[in-house]
Amino acid sequence: MYLTRLIGKLLKPQKKQQTSSWSTLATSPMLVLLAIASLTATMGQRYYHQPELKEGTVAPKTIEAPDDATVSDDKLTLEKRKSARLGDITVLMINQSVNQRVDKELREILVLGDQAREIVANFPFINTGILSTTTQEHLRQVSEEKWQAIQTIIEEQLQERPPGPESETTNYPKLTQDQDLEKVTGKNNNVTISSSIGEGLSGKTSIPKDNQKNSSIVISSRDQKTISELLAYRKRSLYQNYSRVLDDVSQARSLYENATKIVTQEKKNEGYEVYDRTLLELSDTGWQKTKIGIERVKERMLAQGISPNLPKQEWVKALRVQVVGVVPIETEDLAIKILQNVLQANLAKDPEGTKKLVEQAAQNVPGVEYKVRKDEIIVKAGETIDRKAFILLDEFKLSGRRVNWRSLVVFVCIVSGAVGIVIIVERQFKPCFRRRDNILLLLLSLSAPLLVSLKVPWSSSLPAIGLLVGNFYGSTMGVTVVGLISVILPIGMDVDKIDWFASAAGGIVGSLVAEKMRSREEQALLGVGVGLTQGMVYLLTILIVRATPGLLWYAIIGPVGLQALTGLVWSIVALGLSPYLEHLFDLITPIRLSELANPNRPLLKRLASEAPGTFQHTLFVASLAEAAAREIGCNVELVRTGTLYHDIGKMHDPLGFIENQMGGPNKHDEINDPWVSVEIIRKHVTEGLVMARRHRLPKAIRAFIPEHQGTMLIAFFYYQAKQRAEKEAKTIKEELFRYAGPTPQSRETAIVMLADSCEAALRSLKDATHKDALQMVKKILRARWQDNQLVDSGLTRGEISSIAEIFVQVWEQYNHKRIAYPKAAMNPNQVKTTKSVVNSN
Repeated sequence: MYLTRLIGKLLKPQKKQQTSSWSTLATSPMLVLLAIASLTATMGQRYYHQPELKEGTVAPKTIEAPDDATVSDDKLTLEKRKSARLGDITVLMINQSVNQRVDKELREILVLGDQAREIVANFPFINTGILSTTTQEHLRQVSEEKWQAIQTIIEEQLQERPPGPESETTNYPKLTQDQDLEKVTGKNNNVTISSSIGEGLSGKTSIPKDNQKNSSIVISSRDQKTISELLAYRKRSLYQNYSRVLDDVSQARSLYENATKIVTQEKKNEGYEVYDRTLLELSDTGWQKTKIGIERVKERMLAQGISPNLPKQEWVKALRVQVVGVVPIETEDLAIKILQNVLQANLAKDPEGTKKLVEQAAQNVPGVEYKVRKDEIIVKAGETIDRKAFILLDEFKLSGRRVNWRSLVVFVCIVSGAVGIVIIVERQFKPCFRRRDNILLLLLSLSAPLLVSLKVPWSSSLPAIGLLVGNFYGSTMGVTVVGLISVILPIGMDVDKIDWFASAAGGIVGSLVAEKMRSREEQALLGVGVGLTQGMVYLLTILIVRATPGLLWYAIIGPVGLQALTGLVWSIVALGLSPYLEHLFDLITPIRLSELANPNRPLLKRLASEAPGTFQHTLFVASLAEAAAREIGCNVELVRTGTLYHDIGKMHDPLGFIENQMGGPNKHDEINDPWVSVEIIRKHVTEGLVMARRHRLPKAIRAFIPEHQGTMLIAFFYYQAKQRAEKEAKTIKEELFRYAGPTPQSRETAIVMLADSCEAALRSLKDATHKDALQMVKKILRARWQDNQLVDSGLTRGEISSIAEIFVQVWEQYNHKRIAYPKAAMNPNQVKTTKSVVNSN
């Protein structure tokens, strides 16, 4: 009872203003109750047949199977197959372009190694009878400081130098063979070298600091051997031969240094280094085996494939296993270094293969079936009912399905609240709602649950509802209706939440933008935007809700594209239904008004050809009324379109109206009967309504035909008749010379009345000032106000003053000053003469 009283209070008509016949708020409590009942019946299906023993509840007693049964769980089967399509199943294929790139880089690196080795290929570079192979290898790679020190030691041993203060030295212990070169900081300006070079060789020398830069060079055992061999050769040969040997050593050292630079610097420029001095120490046989082994390991690794998801350190471990036994032991590290810099992940996803495998895996998911034998326990007392137990209980009709009255009452309250919100929005933003408008809203709202109940594929029709409601009743009403349906329907019905959320997003976008559309083409483009919105929202929701490390993008693209296509299809459905619903429910939309205002419409083309003066009058009235409507915030499209049709009734007798006589004889002078003439004038209203109905003009447009005249007095013929009546001592009724009405019932029709009243007076003004024109217009508007023609329109005095100012401004724009055209310009011969005179001067 309280809810009924509240609804009745909300729907109580406002007293402040009397609305027109086409815009009366006709929503009744009975219609509201019908809306609540029908919406609850269609959306609350979950509560009509709800199981008492459902999944997740506790069994009150032990329940046994009354018979043998095998029950399929179709819902769970579909969910598993859907998950399989999004699962971590990937077919990889070898990317041959990567293999070719690896082969090319490896060839370049091996060629670089060959080039470096060719530089030092002349080895041994001195007869091994003079210097051993190990000594020659050592001499090639010792530092320049060590090489100079070795030569200095040899020269000092060959000279007997007397001791003196300049040759102060420090004795160093003899180094073992395992010790290598060390650098020790000296304490003075000389660098000292201590050498103990075996039998027959002992001495101490010092080297100037210029060569050593504050470092002491310690001689290793290999250095001792080198010094011994060089010293021995120096003692037994001529100085020229010894000098030639030193030159050969220097040349070999220079070549070795060049080769070292090649292998160490060339690839550094590319961000990595693969070679070191080990390459130059290899024998030719060892290097050839190493190259063959590297090629073999490369082929194995690329053949088995390297996954892009496998960390590099993991497949480097595989490299270490592969090179064992394939390359010489001493070059294993070199081979690994080369291969790890060259090899790349060469496995890529095979979309077609993966798609087939995924679909095969989805189809191979076995159907979920639950088997039970007679008298077998389905669930024990006190246990939580799982899905298997619930399916079996439901199969044997033991789940206790019944109407959940408590939940249903709560759902009724939710639906009632939603209906109340819609009513409040109506009264706030659309106070001119008619009963048919509420019925259309109800039907559109019921379409969504009905399609879900019928299990129509992709039945979320929210994009179509949003587009239609937004186009018919504005974005505020559209968002309200779509938002409420989006929230309430999933409460009472079983729908896919992600699909529904994406559809709701498309519906809200459509309802927000549809109001601004001014053509069917724009509405069609909006359908594309709705589809893209629905697809993007579905994609983002999937990524958030079902994101897994192995989520398959190509498995998502299909559903995303289908969602976008669904939004587009529902937009096309809305676009196709829109004209029929507009005619069936007598709706005026911006698009329909734009179409009706097209001058190529049959009725307007007839008006322009049969009553051209009336048509020109109509265009000027439309300019006045449109500017005034824009100034005071009325429906500009409605005013423009209504004005174009307000005088179509004059086509029944065009010459009966002075604007169509074109300076010819006045038909009414020939009639010479004010009673007949006034009927001709009054008839343009009734005939206009007949034409409007015949051409199926909306009721809102038809209202302009009688209301722009209201109940005004046809003054000219009234006073003419009055004069004749006075001569004949008769009385006449004023009502016979007034239009039948009604008076304007909206601000839009009232504006057209005022513009129509001022049009002829403004046209008659020639050199009037702004002030004179404004005074005249205000006088006319005041007369309409005092004649009670505007009492039901809702116009205020302030708005009427603004309208007067706007009318004068439009008149001034039409009658702007022009520069007088020179008379000489009208005579071509005179113009030519003037030009020739100017040219001669």
